[in-house]
Amino acid sequence: MKTLEEEQSVSFPMEIIKEILSRLPVESILRFRSVSKPWLSLISNPSFTKLHLTCATVAHRTAFFIDARDDTPDEQYFLSAHDGGPVTPLITLVYGADFNVTSGAQHLNGLVFFYIKKNISDNRCTHQPFVVNPSTRKIFKLQPPELFIKGKVLICHLFGFDESTNEHKILLIRKFVKQPTSIVEIMVFSLSNRSWRTVDVEPLPTGFSWDRLDFHHVFSFCLNSVVYHLLEDSFDIMAFDLRTETVSLIKTPLTLGVAPHPHDGVFDEGPCIIKFNGCIALLCHYHAPENKDMHFWILQDYENRIWVEETITLPKALDELDLPYTMGHVDMDKIILSTNFELSGDVMSVLVYNKKSKCMESIQFTPGRQFPLSNELWVNHAVRYVESLLPL
Repeated sequence: MKTLEEEQSVSFPMEIIKEILSRLPVESILRFRSVSKPWLSLISNPSFTKLHLTCATVAHRTAFFIDARDDTPDEQYFLSAHDGGPVTPLITLVYGADFNVTSGAQHLNGLVFFYIKKNISDNRCTHQPFVVNPSTRKIFKLQPPELFIKGKVLICHLFGFDESTNEHKILLIRKFVKQPTSIVEIMVFSLSNRSWRTVDVEPLPTGFSWDRLDFHHVFSFCLNSVVYHLLEDSFDIMAFDLRTETVSLIKTPLTLGVAPHPHDGVFDEGPCIIKFNGCIALLCHYHAPENKDMHFWILQDYENRIWVEETITLPKALDELDLPYTMGHVDMDKIILSTNFELSGDVMSVLVYNKKSKCMESIQFTPGRQFPLSNELWVNHAVRYVESLLPL
């Protein structure tokens, strides 16, 4: 006969516990690791990590990674925050004369890659890359490869995920500016084995040149194991396949003659690319007084290179919004804009456009006990990431 204590105890199958836990926020799951050894083993299993990421993606369980600066203490902050929640500090850097923060934050599967730009001399600099999981607050500082050639060097970092090997990778492109010709070096860093290796991407596609690569503004993302990066001069798109380590070139409406070219002086700002609802999208602002339109060119048929135009009309003129560009989307309907990171009292606001309601919305963050917001704080960049348990 069962005792009262045995009758009161309820035992669930581990598969049911797994399904329940996979739908919880990362913060809760991290606390539940201490419940028991079986729970710790379950939560630490890579299959559970993958299941949790899938559930978080479907449920749009996301948060913001914010790159901000405060001129009063002369510090740079990398923060995370949920909608309406407190701001949590991840990394604080003293903004000295020896470096200039150029975040270029890129996110994949809950991991965020960014870097700081350090000045070595008047014409030399290096980048210090970081990978962080804002949900678990784990940070990995990469060791940059050595510079074997003296002189001016241009550096571009791109973040991607190779689905064939299940690895997050960082693509490093370094251009050593020398006369009469420059030297370009391509390297790949794998988070799995923690090492850099040089890759040969020859032959290059017809019409492509490393001189056209934009080393200053990182408009890039990874989709289906391919890293896409907007070229500076022609505004075509470079596609680097992490599986085959080959380069291809995608012509955009700007170079196909379908849309006006930036060099014609018809744009308020240069175009940028984003990952929009699982497609490649090119965003343009046409120059006109009181213009309220943002023009999207979406590559809906990748194989046949068919671009479809979509116009979004904002409730305010673009010049009133400081010529925003998008930094991704909250969900299928809400697009994050790069402007109006307002600080009113103790509340920080991020501007969002809702395509469905055709209205502007505001996502607000509150100060936390660990990070009181300063009136001198201003935001350089903010990206949306999915909550994840992925280790570094």
